Amino acid sequence: MGIDPHKQTHTAVAVDAATGRVLGELTVKARTPGFERLVEWARELDQERTFAVEDGRHVSGHLERHLIARGERSVRVPPRMMGESRRTDRVWGKSDPVDATAVARAALRHPDLPEATLAGVEREIGLLVAHRESLVNERTDRICKLRWLLHDIDPDLAPPLRTLDRFKTLDRLAGELQGLEPSIQIEICLELLARCRAITVRANELERRIGELVRTHAPAMLEIAGCGALTAAKIVAEAAQVGRFPTEGHFARYARTAPIPASSGARHRQRFNRRGNRQLNAAIHRIAVTQIRMHDPAKDYIAKKRAEGKTKTEAIRALKRHITRTVFKTLTSVDLPTNRLTAVAA
Repeated sequence: MGIDPHKQTHTAVAVDAATGRVLGELTVKARTPGFERLVEWARELDQERTFAVEDGRHVSGHLERHLIARGERSVRVPPRMMGESRRTDRVWGKSDPVDATAVARAALRHPDLPEATLAGVEREIGLLVAHRESLVNERTDRICKLRWLLHDIDPDLAPPLRTLDRFKTLDRLAGELQGLEPSIQIEICLELLARCRAITVRANELERRIGELVRTHAPAMLEIAGCGALTAAKIVAEAAQVGRFPTEGHFARYARTAPIPASSGARHRQRFNRRGNRQLNAAIHRIAVTQIRMHDPAKDYIAKKRAEGKTKTEAIRALKRHITRTVFKTLTSVDLPTNRLTAVAA
């Protein structure tokens, strides 16, 4: 059952697993009664079935939770994979039934797709991390506007770079502005300062809460050199139940750290993998950069790779692959009785 989810409707197309022939299609409202109708329709078609849902988390999450509650098996099909399947189809054009058919056939071509499961604490961590990142981005936008206004009022008012998240700097600047002649510019600057302060307070609260969750559910992640609480939280959230990856290689591909062969003739080389989870890759990159700066084993590893003739970029990619292996080993060491990630030997 290939499903193309949208905010208001979900379109399902049933495809025969042996031949790929379309058996029927159905469009339902993206609400609980529509989900029930979809399940009943699918059960009438075949006793053995799998729901392949295009991975659009915010629009497909409600459906996935309903399918799991009804005992149905559901797999997630990445949008890129669905697009490739549609481009290879002999039926041209784009519509919800065409997309749903492409989703179903993509799932048939790739039987090892991750199965949808109910989210655990990693979803809560992910929501908190995303909310904090949104606030920090908003603060950056406010700071940019504030700096332009300050430059127009008096260039000497501008504080040093990267200090407008400090309460001491915010208080000093507010005092200086209040001592100037009142104007619309001054009023806006004071509002921006107040908003920056409020965001900083909330962002710090969220950081402490995220740190507590990480120390409770994934303390072993903090034992990886260069991995702080926020980075660990990002990895836990983006990995989203690491047990869904059959091997460490599958996890590395998802993290964009598994190189792609690009050899030709006598020339043997590999190139960067641009597919996968960019957020997870960015978190691993932060660990790598930190280790290169302060972790002696990482410094020695980079020096070894450079001595082998690799460029600095290639050496860093090799280090990230090594870090990915360590992260996977750490995440898969789960203490089932307490559902905690426990430390493992390096």
